[in-house]
Amino acid sequence: MKKSVQNFFESHDFCLESPSNDELLATFDAEMTAGLAGDKSSLAMIPAYVTTDKPVPINTPVLVMDAGGTNLRVAVVWFDNRGLARIEDFKKYPMPGSSGGELDAETFFAKLADALVPLVDRSQSLGFCFSYPTEVTPDCDGRLLRWTKQVRAKQVVGRMVGANLVEAVRERTGRTLSVRLLNDTVATLLAGRSAGVARRHSGQIGFILGTGTNTAYVEHHENIAKLPQLKAGGRMAVNVESGNFGGVPQSDFDKALDKSLPDCGTYRFEKMISGAYLGSLGLKVLQHAAEDGLFSSAAATALLATREITNKDFDDFVDNPFLNGTAFDKVPFTDDDRRTVVEVGTPIFVRAARLAAINIAAAILRDGAGRDPLYPICATIDGSTYYRTRSAQFRSRIEAHLREILQPRGVFFETIAVEDAPIIGAAVAGLTA
Repeated sequence: MKKSVQNFFESHDFCLESPSNDELLATFDAEMTAGLAGDKSSLAMIPAYVTTDKPVPINTPVLVMDAGGTNLRVAVVWFDNRGLARIEDFKKYPMPGSSGGELDAETFFAKLADALVPLVDRSQSLGFCFSYPTEVTPDCDGRLLRWTKQVRAKQVVGRMVGANLVEAVRERTGRTLSVRLLNDTVATLLAGRSAGVARRHSGQIGFILGTGTNTAYVEHHENIAKLPQLKAGGRMAVNVESGNFGGVPQSDFDKALDKSLPDCGTYRFEKMISGAYLGSLGLKVLQHAAEDGLFSSAAATALLATREITNKDFDDFVDNPFLNGTAFDKVPFTDDDRRTVVEVGTPIFVRAARLAAINIAAAILRDGAGRDPLYPICATIDGSTYYRTRSAQFRSRIEAHLREILQPRGVFFETIAVEDAPIIGAAVAGLTA
């Protein structure tokens, strides 16, 4: 890194190695403990009331709905005699409230119900993967705590998501569904369990790094202090809501991005590592660099006039600054400018990879499994940002950090991908209610 670029990052409080891994892991664990106790914490630690020890019925169809950051997906799923998931009648719609104007609650639930109506004759059970901070109840319904990913449907906040959906479906079809609601990261965890038949795992966690980010793991009842009524000796999945982790110092770039968003002050960790924000964060970095004189005059003027960059455009151009067909096509970069793009853009992905690894490792260490090489702990990972980011050798960098953190601690782990993980996990939940 050139001295001028190094000085640039230092002057804006952007650090790649501070706090240390050990410090971040200790803070993460402390926040998890506080969240489980119901004390003040940046981590909600939401009990999912889902276990991982029930057998999954075979040849039994279940309805599945996956409400994600961008898309609403519905399907019918069943598991064959080999335990393989079969997905039928799959349909994809835009996530209500993810684009356009504000939706009222009635319209929001109507759109969800309309997507299910063609399928309701196939099953009375619905596994509902809902990818937003939700307080799950013991009967596996959930009250929406807040929207993330810039969804616009304020009236839905505070409402029971499953009950309102059931009512909307009943109004349209006369049928009453049995709904089991779970977070997408808990669904990803369950999908890993269903896919791990060939290898015996001692535990499972789920991690998503796509539009947003989150983590789920399995916790002992005794450690969930805010639910003293739980039966001792049991375990259940916990939705960490790790995108809101507050233990990482913010650079000037992070603060500028956060301030520009409607949900300023929340989910700042997510805004440092996930696909909905990395492009915007990258633009903030490039524009600060332009103001600080790191680009030619013509390139600086064009960058400062740029209003939006997607994560894909930012990632593709940092990985290959001669690429055409991106938001940078109209910026008159010199070769020195292109070198600067790489030098100031790559650290954004380097930092994100390290923080993602800290997130995964914190959940693995909290679980406590993976101490025997015959029975590693399984980390099921989902999300386009994890698998498709090209800059800084992103995925391999995360895995290298995981080895660096976990191997000296005697933890054996395996990372796996499960196609359509939220859908398969929601089906498992719907069938094991």
